[in-house]
Amino acid sequence: MASSRVASKFRTRFDYRGYEVAKWFPGHMAKGLNRMRRQLKGVDCVLEVHDARIPTSGRTPRFQETLSVRPHLLVLNKIDLADLSKKNDIEEKLRRQNVEHLTFSSCCSFKDQDVKHIMPKVMDILAASPGFYKEEDEDITLMVIGIPNVGKSSLINAFRRMYLKKGKATPVGKDPGITRSVLTRIRVSDRPSVFLLDTPGVLSPNIPDVETGFKLALVGAIKDHLVGEDFLADYLLYRLNREKNFRYVEHYKMQEPCDHVLKMLGHVAVQMGKTRKIRMDSGTGAVMVHQPNFQLAALQFLRDFRQGTLGPAMLD
Repeated sequence: MASSRVASKFRTRFDYRGYEVAKWFPGHMAKGLNRMRRQLKGVDCVLEVHDARIPTSGRTPRFQETLSVRPHLLVLNKIDLADLSKKNDIEEKLRRQNVEHLTFSSCCSFKDQDVKHIMPKVMDILAASPGFYKEEDEDITLMVIGIPNVGKSSLINAFRRMYLKKGKATPVGKDPGITRSVLTRIRVSDRPSVFLLDTPGVLSPNIPDVETGFKLALVGAIKDHLVGEDFLADYLLYRLNREKNFRYVEHYKMQEPCDHVLKMLGHVAVQMGKTRKIRMDSGTGAVMVHQPNFQLAALQFLRDFRQGTLGPAMLD
């Protein structure tokens, strides 16, 4: 196949061009983290929701202080978008990071079958926690934490839909930064009586390296424009080729894999009709020509990856 012939030409390293991780810790994140800490005294268990495509990257170190004082369940979400061929290795690495309780869930829509196992697991964790005791009519309060755009609000809404037969109580969006503050307690179950606290997505104020920053951006935890859509698309192309995932070739009807992002995006733009007219001087007068819209093609490329169209991924 053509892919095997060109594989040797793929980049083995990505050129970050001296890129420095920008200030990706907005003021509302710092305020939200402080409010989360103040409310911990009224919380029985912490639910940490994280993207299964980056199971270890991006988990905020400051959360560890939070998790150390309350029972904790890590929910790796979006497993339908993740390549879990090394699931055992991931679980072992998380155990070395002191993650005692772990579960998986499909996508951020949290359908009933993805939610129903979580609440019993929380109850088992609480029952095994030293000093935990609640009367039958006492409320249980859970705090949902995580980086932006991993499905925290969707989880809360799914709990309400499943246990209370009610609709949305907290806004949901595909872009990071929808939840800006710690909200009031949201009832999600009557028996047992359970309330959840939604929280803003919080990134680490000190992302350890630029590659981690790009991984976070690739799964949508950081807004695309902070990195640059074309630059992020180039990183995605590099990662797909490195993992020998060439589904994009068939999806975009290309002849063979490509390691040059502008060439690839140009093809995507033309193939999907994402072109724009620009005025050019021909020497004898101005003429209108069609030029590929590289930005729209980059956004489409990123969107297809995030929706799983280009196959499952594992970035860690």
